[in-house]
Amino acid sequence: MTLKEKTTKGLFWSFVDQFSAQGISFIIGIIIARILNPADYGMLGMLAIFMAVANTFIVSGFGAALVQKSNRSQVDFSTVFLFNLVVAAFLYCMLFIAAPFIANFYELPELTLITRVIGLTLLIGAISIVPRTILNINIDFKTQTKISIISSIISGSIGVTLAYSGYGVWALIVQNISAVVLQTVLLVYFIKWKPSFVFSNQSFNQLFGFGSKLLASALLDTIYNNIYLLVIGKRFSADDLGQYTRAQQLENFPASNITNIIQRVTFPVLCSIQDDQTRLIDAYRKLIKMAAFLIFPIMFLLVLVAKPLILILLTDKWLPAVELFQILCFSGMLYPIHAINLNILQAQGRSDLFFKLEIWKKSLGVCILIMTLPFGLKILLWGQVATSFIGLFMNTWYTGKLYNYGIWKQGRDIIQYLLTAIIICFFLFYMISFFDSYWYKLIIGGFFYTILYIGISWIFKSEELKQIVTLIFLPIQKINRKS
Repeated sequence: MTLKEKTTKGLFWSFVDQFSAQGISFIIGIIIARILNPADYGMLGMLAIFMAVANTFIVSGFGAALVQKSNRSQVDFSTVFLFNLVVAAFLYCMLFIAAPFIANFYELPELTLITRVIGLTLLIGAISIVPRTILNINIDFKTQTKISIISSIISGSIGVTLAYSGYGVWALIVQNISAVVLQTVLLVYFIKWKPSFVFSNQSFNQLFGFGSKLLASALLDTIYNNIYLLVIGKRFSADDLGQYTRAQQLENFPASNITNIIQRVTFPVLCSIQDDQTRLIDAYRKLIKMAAFLIFPIMFLLVLVAKPLILILLTDKWLPAVELFQILCFSGMLYPIHAINLNILQAQGRSDLFFKLEIWKKSLGVCILIMTLPFGLKILLWGQVATSFIGLFMNTWYTGKLYNYGIWKQGRDIIQYLLTAIIICFFLFYMISFFDSYWYKLIIGGFFYTILYIGISWIFKSEELKQIVTLIFLPIQKINRKS
């Protein structure tokens, strides 16, 4: 199988994995959100930063280090597996001890037990890191798709049942734990990999040399991304935090999923051609254009239909989330572009530059957070948007120097998609304002936006549109031929 075929297959199954499993989770999340109160989501949101930081320490950049290393061995995998388990056990003990202090910080006594129970996912999830990394190395997202769908359906069904039965926040907790358990069991079953229980200091030092910088970068990124949850949970109410987390989850569905698809597939692909500079830069440029072609219209469409979408799906108790969601969409539209620029640095083994970028971006972000905090929640989120746009200039600084493909050249490649998305959004905003029904606004706005964007792309003979069509139909044609 050629690299192009492998990439196409990987993108196809990664897309199916992300949007089938996440689509199921999204639908289940909508059902549960219609039953529970925003404050229930707010309580879990308060713990997000602690769980995210702990998970980052457990992974420690070793997954990416294993993918990047070309001559990886069984000893490498076993070393990482044992390290993950030990770190997970240590961090769970720390979280167990810290639980009462976390509850006191937020002035919610019930968080003590919640913290200790939800923390069990750290121990369970640590077992699955190496098997999942093996699938990523093989660009095998078909197996991951099966695992994600099965675990999403079963854990989601448990969550909905408990929510209807009146268990409140515990419906979310049990759903999360059951999802992690199922994913871990299925990964172990499908991969058939067994650790040797051998820990090699040499292997650890080699992997940690690369992974440590990614760990430091990931820690900065994780703390920064979750610090908003910490600040909003402390500065505002649990209900406000619930509105924010729901808006963030809606925005993350397209933005983070597209970003994850691109990251999961492009990192091993870029690593495989890291020694061929011409192919690397060509692939890099095509990925930037594809990401822009996909993400810009999706995020502007969501801005357009935000109010009818949220009121129809979640009911009017989530009305305050509408404007928060719209603001977050402007920030999320740049996520895939960020990811590709950072992926190429990792693929070339430049985790040192990756780390420097994270320090500068997060320092800027914290400064903007501090400046915007006194002005309320909405201004706080507009600060996130500003940070995202300024961060793009920073991310492209090194790629511009190393590959002669900086912000201005990238801007020229993607500006057509941005302008097309904006113009259609403004036109349809005026058009759907004549309708009173939220259903009409949602259906008509969504239908005409999609038709106009595809139509304009077809008129201008967009290469990205052709690639999307190929990406969709080529694997289907191969399946039909086999059958």
